[in-house]
Amino acid sequence: MQSDVGEPGRSRGIYVTEDVRSYVLQRKRDFRVSTSCSGPILLPVSVKPPKATDLQVPVGDYTVYISKYQARYIDSIHRGMIPIFYEDF
Repeated sequence: MQSDVGEPGRSRGIYVTEDVRSYVLQRKRDFRVSTSCSGPILLPVSVKPPKATDLQVPVGDYTVYISKYQARYIDSIHRGMIPIFYEDF
């Protein structure tokens, strides 16, 4: 899925892979891509709340927020950003 929404605070062109899309939809919650010592990490907003400066990528009824610091460097949100990846989505 690629966001093409031109509203302020919305992302342009950041791709969400199908496995991450499934991950978000199965967990029925919003997530945030933030900075960790090993690179970008995808965490539930209950762990890392979104900030007003975050970009937003819609995934079904949910949103993946992206730290403005990470948004400069990423063009996709992929399974490598999930802290523990379960093969049996």
